[in-house]
Amino acid sequence: MAVTPHNADIVVKDLPRALAFYRLLGLDIPAEADAHDVGAHGPFNYEPAHGMALGFFTEAVMAGSPMGWAEPVGSRISLAFKCDTAAEVDAICAAAATAGHPVVMEPVDSPWGQRYACLRDPDGTRVDLFADKV
Repeated sequence: MAVTPHNADIVVKDLPRALAFYRLLGLDIPAEADAHDVGAHGPFNYEPAHGMALGFFTEAVMAGSPMGWAEPVGSRISLAFKCDTAAEVDAICAAAATAGHPVVMEPVDSPWGQRYACLRDPDGTRVDLFADKV
């Protein structure tokens, strides 16, 4: 039996606020997703043309599911987004900071050959941005 990674689900307090953050990173999430009532219609799934899908569930939906929901202590996952250029890492990080999102690590040239930065989304999930240095 083989398994294939398919999606990562993010539990959020405020769906429009979370989607605004991920749009700021460059995800092409349609505007109508903000009005998506996840309590009535299930989660909003962002499925890019390639790669793994991202699902967005509100805490209320998760609390009402058979899996239940408890506020996590600490963080056990980080998401990483590859940018086309080092300048794009810098620009997205600056835009996130301007919008009031925490910057955990300002963009740096890493010893492993990438431009790298770390942010936090509105619910505290660590989000890394990186690009190969050219």
